[in-house]
Amino acid sequence: MTIILNDDHLKDRSFMSIAINALERAFILHTAGETVSPPRHHVSFGPHGDLVFTVGGTLGETPLAGFRVYDTFAGSEHTQIVAVWSANDAKLKGLILGERLGAIRTGAIGGVAIKHLSAPEARTVGVIGSGLQARTQLAAAASVRDITLAKVYSRDETNRSAFAQDMQADLGIEVQAVASVQDAVSDADIVICATSSSRPVISATVLKPGAHINTVGPKTLEAHELGHDVADLANTIATDSIAQTQAYASPFFLHGSRNEQRVLELSAIVAGLSPGRTSAEDITLFCSVGLAGTEVAVASAIFDSL
Repeated sequence: MTIILNDDHLKDRSFMSIAINALERAFILHTAGETVSPPRHHVSFGPHGDLVFTVGGTLGETPLAGFRVYDTFAGSEHTQIVAVWSANDAKLKGLILGERLGAIRTGAIGGVAIKHLSAPEARTVGVIGSGLQARTQLAAAASVRDITLAKVYSRDETNRSAFAQDMQADLGIEVQAVASVQDAVSDADIVICATSSSRPVISATVLKPGAHINTVGPKTLEAHELGHDVADLANTIATDSIAQTQAYASPFFLHGSRNEQRVLELSAIVAGLSPGRTSAEDITLFCSVGLAGTEVAVASAIFDSL
């Protein structure tokens, strides 16, 4: 029987840990050439917007195949669809409709990066942004590190206060709304930047030695929420898909800089093939772009958990 889920079915906090575990396995398979993950494909509908497809899955003992499609049409309502097949017997495992799976997937990728790049003793988080991506990134951080305190800043005081109240209740950790970027990140072991800003919102000068940074928002030459000074400071720069950074319609924000050649695949770090953090003082940076096919692995793991 095909399982069909929507956003209301995915509110349980346990799905984040399930997603992180599924993605760690997927990243290891990726280094072994056991994943299918081409860059996303845009189909234009002129001035109305695009349908965007990611197709992929995993090979190996339990092969999975599937796709995700979402729209960029004008309007407030957007629907995403993820479909998963068991590739060895052609069974449609299930469908997931809505936005929450994408947020869980992106949060979980950030969680894998935090697990493998942040200091093991990291306890504090600074969050810039108060939307859904900021929430799932913080939830992922709390899944892989013993977080005791998070501070959040966003431009809207009401939104950051609501974020602090909600996340403190959801995660059982202290979450404070603060009045500036510096207040949020200057003492943070882990920094989460999840904004829609087209201009840098964090300066390298406010980061403490040993900090790890996840950037989830814009990362093109024309619009990037982190500046080159942060990349210059970072001892290690990683992404979940170098191929995707090279497939942007607008070039990746590190394109043409000396840092472009320094970018490592997160999967290689997870598999132990590339070094990640090498000392307690290292600054590490993860640029989340979305490895195609990973939503298929996450959805399949959720179906198997039910």
